[in-house]
Amino acid sequence: MSPAYRLAERAPLQARNTFRVPATADLLVEVRDAASLPELFGNAMLRDGPVLVLGGGSNLLFAADPPGAVLALGGQQIRLLADDGDTAIVRADAGVDWHALVLWTLGRGLAGLENLALIPGTVGAAPIQNIGAYGVEVRERIHVVEAFDRKDRTLRRFDRDACGFAYRDSRFKREPERHVVAAVEFVLSRTPAPRLDYAGVGAELAAMGIDRPTASQIAEAVCRIRRRKLPDPAVTGNAGSFFKNPIMPLAQAESLQRAHPALPAFPGGDDASRKLSAAWLIDACGWKGHREGDAGVSGRHALVLVNHGGAGGAQLLDLARRIAASVQERFGVALEPEPRIVGATW
Repeated sequence: MSPAYRLAERAPLQARNTFRVPATADLLVEVRDAASLPELFGNAMLRDGPVLVLGGGSNLLFAADPPGAVLALGGQQIRLLADDGDTAIVRADAGVDWHALVLWTLGRGLAGLENLALIPGTVGAAPIQNIGAYGVEVRERIHVVEAFDRKDRTLRRFDRDACGFAYRDSRFKREPERHVVAAVEFVLSRTPAPRLDYAGVGAELAAMGIDRPTASQIAEAVCRIRRRKLPDPAVTGNAGSFFKNPIMPLAQAESLQRAHPALPAFPGGDDASRKLSAAWLIDACGWKGHREGDAGVSGRHALVLVNHGGAGGAQLLDLARRIAASVQERFGVALEPEPRIVGATW
């Protein structure tokens, strides 16, 4: 066996997903060095069969056992590639914990990721999902994504434009059977440009007695908000926000707001659309705090489905489908799941 990777058959995955639902991989491949990916994908099981790339397991739901192999990238290196005193390029392996990267950059005086503090998961998952929070998306700071192309069996470098980013989306998410993200390079700044006008960040800083915040103080404010609003997956199984905020045509959004004046709406990416609050829609349908056995909806945040201990993935998926159906029936709005669903279709 190569020291660059380790193989395990019939490997349990319950501890490898933040919902903490049981699942088993026929073959688990733990990769220590991404340079071994061409060798690994020369193996018939990985070359010809389905392969699920698993990071921190914070953005998926196992509705059944995954077909084929599961690949876990474990590289942990973070490096400063360039620094001209104003702008820096930081490279992190896919296996690095996301929040650990944010803290690493802040500790070196680099700004740009502070609004994304405390998001669970790994660096490799960040560009796939185009993670975002508090008015910032990770695509704004992406310099290059390095990914193994299963078709060409080569490591390729994708600049920001080539990544095909959209709201909670990317080419890597749209082509899950082709690309394996191995490392990400970020462009960061030593001159902070605070983004404080979203979801109470400014108010939190004011409550902390801070009127000219540093990037580290913004990250601390974001962490305080997240800890209050969202259940800790180490305590209660969850995958964070389960539903995307729906983006609607402007006329439809304005019609809904006239009928429901309290419904929050945000810019949808252009003048012809608006992004509606999925949490408000779900709460208005009475789901917040709902529980059926060990499957439920967080009492802190209506977007978060939770496993109180013994729920299975199929049970959580059934609950999510019924939540979406009730929103569709009452408001005419289709909700889409944010996590990847393994073993079933939405």
